[in-house]
Amino acid sequence: MNGASREALAAARERLDALTDNTSVDAAKLAEELAAVTGLLDREVSLRRVLTDPAQAGEAKAELAGRLLAGQVGGETADLVTGMVRSRWSRSRDLVDAIEELASTAELIAAQRSGALDDVEDELFRFGRIVASSPELRAALAERGTEAAAKAELLRRLLGGRANPVTERLVTRLVTRPRGRSLDGGLDALSKLAADRRDRLVAVVTSAVPLSDEQKRRLGDGLARLYGRQMHLNLDVDPGVLGGIQVRIGDEVINGTIADRLDEVSRRMAG
Repeated sequence: MNGASREALAAARERLDALTDNTSVDAAKLAEELAAVTGLLDREVSLRRVLTDPAQAGEAKAELAGRLLAGQVGGETADLVTGMVRSRWSRSRDLVDAIEELASTAELIAAQRSGALDDVEDELFRFGRIVASSPELRAALAERGTEAAAKAELLRRLLGGRANPVTERLVTRLVTRPRGRSLDGGLDALSKLAADRRDRLVAVVTSAVPLSDEQKRRLGDGLARLYGRQMHLNLDVDPGVLGGIQVRIGDEVINGTIADRLDEVSRRMAG
């Protein structure tokens, strides 16, 4: 997001944090209702255009949103959404993207309250690796012609009872309502949101063999010193790296594998 939308999203995040600081607010219910609003505005293109029309007064748009949501969602959800439509958005789609992000964040807040945020982060990463290693599963989850209910049932069989309910809900929403996103991109975005709950970065670490607890501790401490932020390590094992480790943080890759060194030697020899 750019310009006005970025400012509006920042304000919405602050309102969500202020609201959920009150532990009496049911964060999981809030997430469910925000997800429902996302679905509504994603379907109703003309409505979201009206709610983001810069020519209309903010209060008038908030009043319209309030009337539409009255009796359909709780007061906290209605207040969040009406506050968002008062803001200025660069594109109408940005409003829907922002409400969807708040829905995911509310789920993660529910996990954080129960002490399960680390589990959810790890499960999102592991699910991404499972999908990456199975073209058949990826095709089944990404197939546009497959009914959402069938995809949800497949995920229930895969994750039900094996993953935290927050993980299952987040992944199910992503798969059944992709809104033009790839599965990989959506999972990466969810992992980043989870990391942001603790103001820490995510490092994807690939090694030839599993790292020991001491190695993980030392690597995490070293990366935290290097980047000046706490680091969450997502660990992956790939014998193809032939020793050493590869660390990916966002778009940056730190490569210390034997395979990488051999590739470098080969390139120099070919040159």
